[in-house]
Amino acid sequence: MSDRASVFLQHSRNFGEFRFIYPVVSRRARGVSVGVNLNPDKVCNFDCVYCQVDRRSPGNKAFVEMEQLRAELLAAIQLVQTGALFEHPTFADTPLPLRRLNDIAFSGDGEPTTFANFDAVIQLAADIRRAESLDDVKLVLITNASMFHREVVQRGLAILDENNGEIWAKLDAGTPEFFAKVARTRIPFERILENITQAAQIRPIVIQSLFMRWLGSPPEEAEIEAYCMRLNEITRRGGHIKGIQIYTVARPPAESFISPLNKDEIDAIASRVAEKTGLAVATFL
Repeated sequence: MSDRASVFLQHSRNFGEFRFIYPVVSRRARGVSVGVNLNPDKVCNFDCVYCQVDRRSPGNKAFVEMEQLRAELLAAIQLVQTGALFEHPTFADTPLPLRRLNDIAFSGDGEPTTFANFDAVIQLAADIRRAESLDDVKLVLITNASMFHREVVQRGLAILDENNGEIWAKLDAGTPEFFAKVARTRIPFERILENITQAAQIRPIVIQSLFMRWLGSPPEEAEIEAYCMRLNEITRRGGHIKGIQIYTVARPPAESFISPLNKDEIDAIASRVAEKTGLAVATFL
């Protein structure tokens, strides 16, 4: 089964009449991920060069309504559990082994931890997971780790810990200079590293890293070396990294000078990272 299969490329945040919930077939989850979009306004504190959110069209300015979100999340879960989701044209070609609910993922069109009531929405999803007896379903936070130091976020992370939760924290650079070029944010690289380290000292986390061609060139060797050093610093300080996901651009990026790496290039980076860090590494195209 190819990671380039069309079903993996359908990551629209719009599905039917839903406003805050969107199902996708995830190549990394190897199943259906029900996404929770806490940033329908498309506002993000990063402006990544590879971002695959279409910011040319305006976002939804309406505030996230908790009761509406609850109703949509329950409806989406039912669509997957009954199989009705796979009658929809977008999901009709989903391979049989992937027709299962793997997780409820907080991601969407911006950084989910910037949501003012982050802990409340994590609790809402945890309550639904428990009420629906979804013991094997994960709660996954896909994040740039920029807000982990905030109290409301720390409360939300604690709720994740109690409910089969998992943090997928982004780390796409090894040096502050490259981080600034990629993320185009005012948030210092040091803040991201410290937040990831402190989070990983409390619970195991997953690191997800996107590597790409920049003006036709793959990542520099020195940048990959620095990236490995950052990972080793996290583990040396007592951070537990349960795995690293290395992947590349899968859909049209924000900037035309960004393009995907090929399989051999991704595999070479993964081999080097595994050798330098001793960590488990998985690759995705």
